[in-house]
Amino acid sequence: MLAVYSDDNALHDPDHFISRGVKIAVRESPERANQLLAALRDGAHEIRTPRDFGRDALLSVHDPRYIHFLANAYDNWQTLPEPRGPFVLANSYAMRQMKTLPTSFEGQLGFFLSGNSVPIGPHSWRAIASSANCALEAADAVRSGASESYALCRPPGHHAYADLAGGYCYLNNSALAAQHLRGRFARVAVLDVDVHHGNGTQGIFWERGDVLTVSIHGDPNTGYPWQVGYAGERGEGEGFGKNLNLPLPLSTSDEPYLAALDHALAAVRAFEPEACVVALGLDAFEEDSSEMMRVTTAGFGAIGARIGAQKLPSVIIQEGGYAVDALRRNLGSFLGGFLSARAG
Repeated sequence: MLAVYSDDNALHDPDHFISRGVKIAVRESPERANQLLAALRDGAHEIRTPRDFGRDALLSVHDPRYIHFLANAYDNWQTLPEPRGPFVLANSYAMRQMKTLPTSFEGQLGFFLSGNSVPIGPHSWRAIASSANCALEAADAVRSGASESYALCRPPGHHAYADLAGGYCYLNNSALAAQHLRGRFARVAVLDVDVHHGNGTQGIFWERGDVLTVSIHGDPNTGYPWQVGYAGERGEGEGFGKNLNLPLPLSTSDEPYLAALDHALAAVRAFEPEACVVALGLDAFEEDSSEMMRVTTAGFGAIGARIGAQKLPSVIIQEGGYAVDALRRNLGSFLGGFLSARAG
């Protein structure tokens, strides 16, 4: 399988996050990429470095003001008076019923950053843009005729809205891939199997009928993103009925997860897409620090096999997964199951 990765993805390296009012060890760390890359080498996959698709490609799903903010945030942070920390973080957050975008940088911090999990360091923008380019390169390969591809995206992206970062995510790599595929394919499905709801992806395509968004995730009442990801959210306008959420209870194991996946894949088939984006989180793992589900390494192989058996042109976008020592074997299991089913 063609895989896309850039060493620039490791440049985003926050020293801490804040959870429940205390500093916690970084979960979304550069070491994640090292372990995922090792899995690609184990499988002898072709690894390609992405091109720079430029800012216009990012604007296909993101607000230009947001892109400008992210690209310049660290430099603008340096202009604020001391004391200030080493990473860009907001002090307050906007209620989105209030539509005015402040002209001040400090005001924009709370407008574009939704929480403490999206710090921006001196090299973060380079890594963020590189991650997006990985997704676009992988999508471009499928758009050009490849049957499948994998993008090792870090930082991840599925919690990012058109103009809002959150949950370790800045640019929505899965949405960018889906939109790029739309340049060739009339209908594209996004199947999100991260343990957290793909809220940013849902938001971006909420009113569109050409992109189906399906997310299997832990009950959002018990974990991020909390306020969104419930079964009653169906889309609006042309997008009504083109969004499906399948929240699952805590401690869901392989068999009930696979039953939910069968439901999700039935919805994908009913939509009759011409291509699929798989937002692949490995954080449903039984040993992941998210502590939401109990999927095993073998279970990831079964998930990959069921998705691969659909035999749709597919772009696999890496999202979460924080049991670092298990990422190598879990990605290998998923890709192995996926490719075996494709060959069958």
